[in-house]
Amino acid sequence: MLENSAPFDSKAFLSQVTEASGIYMMYNAANEVIYVGKAKSLKKRLSSYFRKNVDSNKTRALVSNIARVEVTVTHTETEALILEHNLIKKHLPKYNVLLRDDKSYPYILLSKHKHPRISMHRGAKRNKGDYFGPYPNGNAVRESLHLMQKLFPIRQCSDSEYANRQRPCLQYQLKRCSGPCVNLISEEDYQQQVDLASMFLKGKSQQVINQLAEKMTKASDSLDFEAAAGFRDQIQALRKVQEQQFVSGNTEHSDVLGFAFRNGIAVIHLLLIRDGQVLGSRSYYPKVPKQADLPEVLRSFVMQYYLSEQRKGNQPNEVLLPDIEGDWPEIEAAIESELDCKVKLSQPKRGEKLRFVALANTNAENALLTKLNQEATIHHRVTELEALLKQEQPIKRMECFDISHTQGERTVASCVVFDRQGPNKSEYRRFNIDGITGGDDYAAMAQALTRRYQKAQLAEKIPDVLFIDGGKGQLSAAFASIEPLNLDPMPLLVGVAKGTTRKPGLETLLIGKAMTEIHLPSDSAALHLIQHIRDESHRFAITGHRNRRDKARKTSVLEDIDGVGAKRRQALLTHLGGMQQLKSASVDEIKKVPGISPTLAQKIYDSLHH
Repeated sequence: MLENSAPFDSKAFLSQVTEASGIYMMYNAANEVIYVGKAKSLKKRLSSYFRKNVDSNKTRALVSNIARVEVTVTHTETEALILEHNLIKKHLPKYNVLLRDDKSYPYILLSKHKHPRISMHRGAKRNKGDYFGPYPNGNAVRESLHLMQKLFPIRQCSDSEYANRQRPCLQYQLKRCSGPCVNLISEEDYQQQVDLASMFLKGKSQQVINQLAEKMTKASDSLDFEAAAGFRDQIQALRKVQEQQFVSGNTEHSDVLGFAFRNGIAVIHLLLIRDGQVLGSRSYYPKVPKQADLPEVLRSFVMQYYLSEQRKGNQPNEVLLPDIEGDWPEIEAAIESELDCKVKLSQPKRGEKLRFVALANTNAENALLTKLNQEATIHHRVTELEALLKQEQPIKRMECFDISHTQGERTVASCVVFDRQGPNKSEYRRFNIDGITGGDDYAAMAQALTRRYQKAQLAEKIPDVLFIDGGKGQLSAAFASIEPLNLDPMPLLVGVAKGTTRKPGLETLLIGKAMTEIHLPSDSAALHLIQHIRDESHRFAITGHRNRRDKARKTSVLEDIDGVGAKRRQALLTHLGGMQQLKSASVDEIKKVPGISPTLAQKIYDSLHH
């Protein structure tokens, strides 16, 4: 470790740096990691940061914040790449390109039941069966499952529904299930359909068609024309799908990357091809520091994407890259070393592979244009809001609170956060409201605001504008709660009251302590932003309330009593005959249950009756 006090003495530092390969970590005065990099020669790479003439604004900004630098020597550049990835993932440095993608990818699961079920699966592969994918998102899986229903009459219902059917469901009537739950198909015929579906998902569509053609011929020769017509319809549907989804050549198990970069926004579009099928695509928007160059953005994405935990075991045979410079042989070696498998990184120059890369690039450009248009719209709306509220400083952060409950049951307050780029969902918060009279929205709002702001807040975490979904009563309760907290700076409070008809566009804005009423035209850009924020807080509150309410209704009241575990709950319900009988039982009757002491019997009785 090489460390110097501020101001950073680059000459003294560079005089001690080795020529070996390795990684370097740059820290600011607050001891935060602001950049992680790797180099074949640490001395040469680090010297480039401290030259007199540096072209990159990003580098100049980075250097101005350096308080100390740590270096770690590695045996090979491959080790340096892997260590760099792990440190970026751990510290999320300000000046590195960051891919924030922690979602698991969905699969199609063909289970190993007596009558196998085909369904979507996400997460650890604990269930027995065959997994097909990964798919880029849940919608792609649902579309594929919908297609599979039309092609192969395999059940998609849950195991509990399957076990309790006494007559076939609507899917059977629509000819999208063969009714195995009520034995309307033999096990042999059902397994044949399962085998055909498995072959289809593996990309062997032509083999499936050939087998169905043989079955159609046999059925026709046996004068079973109804069965022959069914096979014919299956073949026609498969051929139509084959024309739309399947690819030829040697791209059967590949990832294709497209890239677009403009105005500080980068888009990487990923096209997934598995077993000869285009499973779908997905666009990624990594966080890019200012003045980052194109090779660094794509290189960082490839390293972070393919070395992430959820990708292990799911990597393709080949990754097709756009024609952008990068140290791809070293990155390929690092990925293969870490994942212990063969993954080829290539930049195609001709043929079908090049056409796929061009398609991915086109999709990346379209996604970038959409993103830029969205940001332009949001920027315009925020600017209009600043003019409306006559704010002297630019609005950087907005928050909105809403309350949701069902007749006072399980009240939940939501807080959503918007900045100049739109919703900042990682900052959203929910508050379970307790200790108030059911249905008292004013008390609920007061509790939520107090809990949100009573702790010391960084200035950048305090909103410039605080929206309250409600009228004068809600806004008054908000002022009464937030003023004693002495926030600095104090946000501008704005109430959003629905009109008498509660139709969008007829809202009344109540501005500040004076509650000045403003009515905006329905086409106002500022009103559209306020509606967006209000609707998002409403959605977030309702979702939280429903989850809390449903959880409470599925939970026994006995679970909240200390000393009553699963065995004692079962003993109580079994001995007394159910929950209703337990509620009507006396203390003497409860203490007769095995394992229940007189003291615990009294506690149970009190909990159930008070």
